[in-house]
Amino acid sequence: MPRPLSELPKAHLHLHFTGSMRHSTLVELARGHGSHLPDSLKEDWPPQLRATDERGWFRFQRLYDIARSVLQRESDVYRLLREAAEDEAAEGSGWLEIQIDPSGYASTFGGLTSAMELMLDATRRAADHAGIGIAVVVAANRTRHPLDAKTLARLATRYMDQGVVGFGLSNDERRGRARDFDGAFRLAKRAGLLAVPHGGELLGAASVAECVDVLEADRVGHGVRAAESPRLMERLAARGIACEVCPTSNVGLGVVERAEDVPLRRLFEAGVPIALGADDPLLFGARLLPQYELARQVYGFSDPELAELARQSIRVSAAPEEVRKRLFQGIDDWLASDDGRDGDRPASGTERIGDRPSSEG
Repeated sequence: MPRPLSELPKAHLHLHFTGSMRHSTLVELARGHGSHLPDSLKEDWPPQLRATDERGWFRFQRLYDIARSVLQRESDVYRLLREAAEDEAAEGSGWLEIQIDPSGYASTFGGLTSAMELMLDATRRAADHAGIGIAVVVAANRTRHPLDAKTLARLATRYMDQGVVGFGLSNDERRGRARDFDGAFRLAKRAGLLAVPHGGELLGAASVAECVDVLEADRVGHGVRAAESPRLMERLAARGIACEVCPTSNVGLGVVERAEDVPLRRLFEAGVPIALGADDPLLFGARLLPQYELARQVYGFSDPELAELARQSIRVSAAPEEVRKRLFQGIDDWLASDDGRDGDRPASGTERIGDRPSSEG
C-alpha cells in the first residue's frame, strides 16, 4: 500500500481564515446565534460554485460573507483557529500560514487593531494547542481602495514580532489590478514581509507576471494560469517564485472543468516551486490532505515526487530554521519508511476531513 500521506510532513501556505472553518462549526454557530444559513451551506453543502462570470463570483462572495457573519464572539474566533490547527496537525502540516483580513471583522471586534490582536492571540493559542507552527499573512482586498491596502500593510508591519510574516492581496482579480496596489506592497517588502498576492486564477499568465514584476511577489496565490506561458514558467523557476496551487478550489470556481485539467504536473516539471493549498475548505469541501491525494491519484506523482512537493512547500515558507530542519527530517523518514503499511483511505468530496469533531467540542 502507498505511504500514508497524513504522515508526510508539509507546510500549508494557502488557507483563508473564514474559509478554514469546519462545516459542522458553521452550522452549530449559526444555530446558536439564530443566524439563517441557505441550503447551499447546510443540506446541499458544499455549494455548487462557478465564479468565472460576475454573477458566479457574487454568489461565492455572498456565501463567504454569510459564513463570516456567524463569528460574532471572541470565543468563536478562538474556536475556529483551534479547530483549524487540529485539522492541520491531523493532516501532517507542521507549519501553517493563514491569511487574515482583519478589516472584515473590525466592526464586530472593536476596530481594526483590536480584531488583529484578537486573531493573533487566537493563532498563538491554537499553535500551542495543536503543537504546530502557525504564522499570519495579512491580506488586502482587491475590491477595496488601494489606500485601505496601505493601511493594512502598515498594520501588518506593526505586528511582525507577533507572528505576521507576509502581505497578500485576494478577491476577484478582474476587479483590481495588481499594479494598483504597488504602494502597499512596497511598504510591506521594505519592512521584510513576504509578498504573496493572488494571481493567475480568474485571469491568465499576464496576471501572474504583473504580480511578479510590479509587486515583487515571493509566492503567487494560485498562479496556475502561468502554465499558459512557457517563458513565464521559466522565469518563475529561475527565480524560485512559488505558485500556491489549490486544485479543488480551481475546480470549484470553474477555473478548470475537472481536477485532471489543473496543470500541476506541467508546473512541477517546468521547475516552478509549488505549495499545495486548500484555499477555502468551508466552501470547497476539502482540506489539504485531499490535494496531496489528487497529486498521487490524478496527476500521477510518485512518493519521491510527493516528498519533493512537501519539501518545496517548506522551502518557500517563512518557517524558522529549526522548524524546517525538523520537517525535512520527517520527510526523509517518511520516504525511508516501508511501503507495506496500510495507506490512507482516498480523500474525496464525500469524506470531509473538516467534519472531524474537535477534541474540545
